[in-house]
Amino acid sequence: MNSDPVRVACLGAGYFSQFHREAWQRIDGVELVGVADQDLEAARNTGVTAYPDLQQMLEAGQPDLLDIITPPPTHLPAIKLALDNGVGTIICQKPFCNSLEEARLAVELAKKAGVHLVVHENFRFQPWYRKMADVIASGELGDIHQLTFRMRTGDGQGPDAYLARQPYFQKMKRFLVHETAVHWIDVFRYLLGPVAAVYADLRKMNPAIEGEDAGYIIFEMTNDRRALFDGNRHLDHASENTRVTFGEALVEGTAATLELKGNGAILFRKFGETEQLEILEPRQWPGFAGDCVHALQAHVVSALRSGSKIENEADQYLRVIEIEEAIYRSAATGQKQEI
Repeated sequence: MNSDPVRVACLGAGYFSQFHREAWQRIDGVELVGVADQDLEAARNTGVTAYPDLQQMLEAGQPDLLDIITPPPTHLPAIKLALDNGVGTIICQKPFCNSLEEARLAVELAKKAGVHLVVHENFRFQPWYRKMADVIASGELGDIHQLTFRMRTGDGQGPDAYLARQPYFQKMKRFLVHETAVHWIDVFRYLLGPVAAVYADLRKMNPAIEGEDAGYIIFEMTNDRRALFDGNRHLDHASENTRVTFGEALVEGTAATLELKGNGAILFRKFGETEQLEILEPRQWPGFAGDCVHALQAHVVSALRSGSKIENEADQYLRVIEIEEAIYRSAATGQKQEI
């Protein structure tokens, strides 16, 4: 891409779309040219040029990049329409597409068209995970044995759970893993390497919802490291805002341990010692969860301008969906599943 402004159009004006729009407006060299939503009033309320459907926005706005911020059943049709209208780059929210088969088809179509298709998997862009990745790469932790994440959002209790923010959560037949834990599938791969096998114990605790909302997932990595996702949306953790980190983590090695706190701080402790050194201070980040939406979108724009590799291109992200499917198979069979 040249130095002209990147013309960005957004599909969707629901709850989470606010973080996308606000982030685009803070990125130099980006022009937000439209928002489309079947609820035209919601699109108008964004303050951006509003359209009642995607086709009208693509024809009138002529975007270079389409940002899809709608639920999974809409993804494949929107991707097809964008490809038919010559959009050069597509970013699509997770969960990506309605099924693994749809996701594979979307990747195939984008590849044939020579179009960048990127999954908006933003948690790996949170500052604490970028810091962890740097420390892991430095070797300061020694041989890493395991990573544990305890997800404790505290928003899953009672008949009104999720209704105020994202009511469709209640109707998702696959919830904890498909909607939420998928973030840590990607984070674990980012920090520890490829996944070789998984074992899962999932359960539904709130009768008001259709999908699972608690469970344990053990990840066996190809380098013999292990990771544990321990998620329970009914319980909380020690943080004024449980949606900053969504929980707490430990990365444990033979030489040192990293601890992620609920406020976004990272503590470093050498093996055999009790003193902890704060290597990432908590701060009031703009945007969502460490400003990870802005970080991902800025990364894509920068990579397009420089020609560098984009993280989470959809063809690579298919592995995350394959791991998700293995997790549900494991929970159904009670057996470890090879990837």
